[in-house]
Amino acid sequence: MTDRDLLNMAREAAQNAYVPYSHFPVGAALECADGSVFTGCNVENVALGSTICAERTAIVKAVSEGRRKFVRIAIYGEGETYCMPCGACRQVMAEFAGSGDMEVLCTRSGGRYVSYRLSQLMPHPFETFR
Repeated sequence: MTDRDLLNMAREAAQNAYVPYSHFPVGAALECADGSVFTGCNVENVALGSTICAERTAIVKAVSEGRRKFVRIAIYGEGETYCMPCGACRQVMAEFAGSGDMEVLCTRSGGRYVSYRLSQLMPHPFETFR
């Protein structure tokens, strides 16, 4: 699957976003180690802390279907700057990236995107002693 394929899946997922407060739909497409892809969108709530980001939606869907190893995620948003994952999403990604270093694709308006390694975005994640 190409970067553009994954980004298109994230764009399609953004169409399902529930964003009555920010009016900023975000979509995510998560590629698992086995090649399966899970999508998610942001779901806002008037109690801001109850809002869930597109990235975590996709991750929770994957985990609930038995996937635990992720290789990359595409995040789609139509803004003037690149749509980057928040700190909570970065930490959740780190939980499942394991010893791997997943790729994070981030878009901005005009279809432009950048690619980062999760370790660049979250160089010192909180880790438990397993």
